[in-house]
Amino acid sequence: MNVEQIIAQWQDETDHIISELLEDGSDPDASYNVEHHIAGRDFTKLEKAAVDAFKAGFEVSDAEELELDDGGLIMCFDVLTERELKAEQIKADVALLAKIADKHQLIYDGWGTYFEPQDGDEIEGEVYDEDND
Repeated sequence: MNVEQIIAQWQDETDHIISELLEDGSDPDASYNVEHHIAGRDFTKLEKAAVDAFKAGFEVSDAEELELDDGGLIMCFDVLTERELKAEQIKADVALLAKIADKHQLIYDGWGTYFEPQDGDEIEGEVYDEDND
């Protein structure tokens, strides 16, 4: 899949995630901690992508090594930002970060956030991302 196809896929997925959050009663006016995921097997490429994301104004987490279902290993880091639940800005972030990942031959692996209760409701946060259907 090329970078334009990945961006298009995540544009649709962004609408789906936001819709799910709002349908479940998440606060439409809250500020959300959004975590974008970038992964690959080459630590040097991950470092360079993290620098590019940082230069673009994002906060980045330290890289982590994860074991895949097949036993293989992959490294990843999160790109963190605080956003209103507005599709336009999140979609712009998706496009930029997918292009940064592609530039460094890495994988843009989507984004997620947490449910934000309305009016002081005490609800445990639930992660909303590509795996929450």
